[in-house]
Amino acid sequence: MVHTVPATTDDHILARDLAVKTGKLLVEVRARLVSQGITHYELKDAGDAAAQELIANELATHRPDDSILSEEASDSRQRLGAERTWIIDPLDGTREFAEPPRTDWAVHIAMVINGDPVVGAVSLPAQDMVLSTADKPILPPAVDGPPRVIVSRTRRPPAAQMLAKELGAEYLEMGSAGAKAMAVVRGDADIYAHSGGQYEWDNCAPAAVALAAGLHCSRLDGSPLVYNNPDPYLPDLLFCRPEWAEKCLAILNG
Repeated sequence: MVHTVPATTDDHILARDLAVKTGKLLVEVRARLVSQGITHYELKDAGDAAAQELIANELATHRPDDSILSEEASDSRQRLGAERTWIIDPLDGTREFAEPPRTDWAVHIAMVINGDPVVGAVSLPAQDMVLSTADKPILPPAVDGPPRVIVSRTRRPPAAQMLAKELGAEYLEMGSAGAKAMAVVRGDADIYAHSGGQYEWDNCAPAAVALAAGLHCSRLDGSPLVYNNPDPYLPDLLFCRPEWAEKCLAILNG
């Protein structure tokens, strides 16, 4: 029998507090460097680097025996044999971060146990907000009218277009994946369907928080989201209010 080390209350609190701490650092870095006239691309790189350094140091201090998969660090295959792996995106939505005063960027901190996203925090620093599994969000009541499908401001994935057409939905545009997913958790949108490419760090923390809030979270074919794979490419997902799940999956797989 495989012995699994469960997530503890401290894991959930650590994820939340680390997301908040990283977000505060990024707000400070953004303000300071913008005042110095730094370029768009330099600001993106500076934000990524500062956030990655803080998170790596904190996890090395507080969870030295756990593995880590981060967008901004070299991958270690050692994580594949680990039960507990932290999956992080130090700065999700670098484009939006580098376009002040945009607020639709995020910090993702998650921890998976045997592939299951059980711990997660998504900080929206420019909105002074964090949603996490430490304080499970309460899903607001459904609103009347057509569903609201959330998409990127630069592209509308085929899955989202298909759902919007069949459901007579309204589009909402937003930047980072974390901001999109949290819009559904907060009741500002109803459906987030993505196709065309993401990686585990793009959606692991959002999935953990969304699942804790009671959302439906799956691949577009309805299969579970499983993390800490050899290849972290995770190209599609469906996050939606539970009342829309069956209809969305029927449309996507009809």
